[in-house]
Amino acid sequence: MATFVLVHGAWGGSYGFRAVRRLLNAAGHEALTPSLTGLGERSHLTGPHVDLSLHVRDVVNVLHYDDVDDAVLLGFSYGGMVVTGAMELVADRVRELVYLDAFVPDDGDSVRSLTGGALGDDSPDAPPTVPAGIRTFDDPIVAARSNPRRHAQPMRTLTEPVRVSVPVERRGVGLTYIRATQDPNGTLFDASAARARTSDAWRYHEIATTHMVPENRPEELCELLLALA
Repeated sequence: MATFVLVHGAWGGSYGFRAVRRLLNAAGHEALTPSLTGLGERSHLTGPHVDLSLHVRDVVNVLHYDDVDDAVLLGFSYGGMVVTGAMELVADRVRELVYLDAFVPDDGDSVRSLTGGALGDDSPDAPPTVPAGIRTFDDPIVAARSNPRRHAQPMRTLTEPVRVSVPVERRGVGLTYIRATQDPNGTLFDASAARARTSDAWRYHEIATTHMVPENRPEELCELLLALA
């Protein structure tokens, strides 16, 4: 039995992995899907104190308190920042890192820097949160369920730089990148996808859908994850 720890993206929550979690459980594996502080069912905990470091601690604590070893740790979208930062503290508990249409940062990178300032404002008068926009889903029923659950993202999660002492390619763990190929805003992840696609250190896969892969194509995603179990 494998243990999967699935970390959602900005403006999201654990609800986005509901179908994936059920499929992994049905295949006999454990799937942990924490909601990061200030988002999802923990949106009532938002505030100016919420930053990338706190989200990293959220994930680190899941592995520690659930006694998770030999994990398959997945970061979706912004979650790539979180899992990369978490590896500084729990690398010994992880055997596979999966980036799902996600940022793959190096030391000192932030979402703001990786998007050329398109996401995140570090000016003194910046608002404390970034409103959630409407996302595109393959199924209108899924869209009707998911979009109302999206919550404003704490600004400091987008502007705080991640601390990375060792590039992920030198961590000694398996590396997989999964790219969504039909998202109108997909250029945000072009550099990260190219990093994986052109390196022998990575496995690289594509899923022909928009960015919201866990809710659009849970079966295809699970097939790729189960190959890592």
